[in-house]
Amino acid sequence: MSNEQIAIFAGGCFWCTEPVFSQLKGVSKVESGYIGGHTQNPTYKDICNGDTGHAEGIRITFDAAVVSFETLLEVFLVSHDPTTPNRQGNDIGTQYRSAVFCQNAAQFEQTETTIEVFNSAFVYNAPIITEINGASTFYPAEDYHQYYFDKNPSNPYCMAVAAPKAAKIRAKYARLIKS
Repeated sequence: MSNEQIAIFAGGCFWCTEPVFSQLKGVSKVESGYIGGHTQNPTYKDICNGDTGHAEGIRITFDAAVVSFETLLEVFLVSHDPTTPNRQGNDIGTQYRSAVFCQNAAQFEQTETTIEVFNSAFVYNAPIITEINGASTFYPAEDYHQYYFDKNPSNPYCMAVAAPKAAKIRAKYARLIKS
């Protein structure tokens, strides 16, 4: 029996976050897009300026009977640097901020708890500053952004940034990887 749910994370460039999650068991779809801003129907060009308020995010469709929101959240926090505001590596701007867009009260509570656990365990050398937001409108990115890494694995940016992130998760969470 399927228990299909949605998780929305923003953790830097969506080209780099999509391959992290699309490889996980229980994940049926990962869609790149824009969330958390004030402009309706933004385009990639619009959000690149950093003044629409949107973050590059991914909307993950998953079967909670196979992989829990808590597990996805842990993978999210491990796969990027949740301690730097408005930045992931060389990508700088509010569109690259770390954020969770909770779809319900349970996700909100789980996100708060997991971040507290990570901070208490000093997983990082600095506190996690990931935003915890309620659900808001998710605007799918243009078609060429969808599964960009799968379509362009030899792109230098993908090779330098996306591939190592996906590999890190495959190594740390081998039990979660699709066969």
